[in-house]
Amino acid sequence: MFKTERPATAIHTNLAAIFVSLELSRSTWLVTSLSPGNGEKMSKYSVPAGNIVGLFDLFSKLRERSRVKTGHDWPIITIQEAGLDGFWIHRALVQEGVESHVVDAASIATPRRYRRVKTDRVDGEVLLRVLMAYKRGEPRVCSMVRAPSPEDEDRRRIARERKALTVERVGHVNRIKGLLFSQGITDYEPLHKDRRRLEELKTGDGHPLPGHMKAQIGRELDRLELVLEQIKVVEEERDALIAAQAAEVGKPSPVTMLLEIKGIGAEFANILWSECFFRHFDNRRQVAAYAGLAPTPWRSGSIDREQGVSKAGNPRLRVMLIQLSWLWVLHQPNSTLTQWYKARVDHKGGRMKKSSIVALARKLLVALWKYATSGVVIEGAIMKRA
Repeated sequence: MFKTERPATAIHTNLAAIFVSLELSRSTWLVTSLSPGNGEKMSKYSVPAGNIVGLFDLFSKLRERSRVKTGHDWPIITIQEAGLDGFWIHRALVQEGVESHVVDAASIATPRRYRRVKTDRVDGEVLLRVLMAYKRGEPRVCSMVRAPSPEDEDRRRIARERKALTVERVGHVNRIKGLLFSQGITDYEPLHKDRRRLEELKTGDGHPLPGHMKAQIGRELDRLELVLEQIKVVEEERDALIAAQAAEVGKPSPVTMLLEIKGIGAEFANILWSECFFRHFDNRRQVAAYAGLAPTPWRSGSIDREQGVSKAGNPRLRVMLIQLSWLWVLHQPNSTLTQWYKARVDHKGGRMKKSSIVALARKLLVALWKYATSGVVIEGAIMKRA
């Protein structure tokens, strides 16, 4: 048998721009380009990380080389993965008139039959091919990220910082309770105002707390009180932001509209606005997909089953919606959404409450989106003003 050598598949496309992919790391930016007049060869360059001026100088050289070879000036179209660098590079490119795209790396299809080679050079070429396919209009080749404005990005830091501080608070409380439980003390609450009464505590066998443990718990209380103070400051910033939006003349802001519904407080309203409703959505499917609550059916031949929600969207928004759904059933018992949930659970004989609450979360998100953006009141919902 003779092995026939096949040449590598060429990139047959009529380039109308200089396509550039950016593979970003902490030390180096790897730039992969494909230019008109350069055949089908991809060129690779490296720029020190953070050197945006050097990147623009490289773009100028690419434009000049392409102009010399073709006699035309070509625009530059770039692509980069969403990651640690955030959106500042994207904004700098757009500010200079460069068409920039930020792609969700998890949305790019990869081969699964064998072990995949992954290097920055290979990833740069893959990104370049994905960008050209996207510009040709191929559907579902990838998912591009919509970069938020600096104001929207800064606004959502309040809710995210409060969430991180809350997790830290829970860690300190559990650590203190665990230390005391090992000594037989179970009636101590670190969040109460009398948390400093360590001298009064007695172990299970009637002895005072050991000195080193008392000192350790005292230091834990110091860190806990610092976290509690920072949570208070963050909540004050959140309330001030909501008050400023409520004071604006004209159309009511989505935050103030959400606060009118019973069962939705300042934290839920702020998360809904800063994580979701500040964006534009064309339909309810896009809203559910953004929260990772879109269904994922598995259908092949006679197989037809549901795998659950996709979980491919905003995790902070999704977790909050599950919590809000449980509260919605409690505070809005007469709403159509709650009646639908109860009917579904009753139909299943009281089972599948968790999966039903996820389905309710999807319906609730869509209903709140319609209410906050178009003023469509949720049927049967109780308003605080009433």
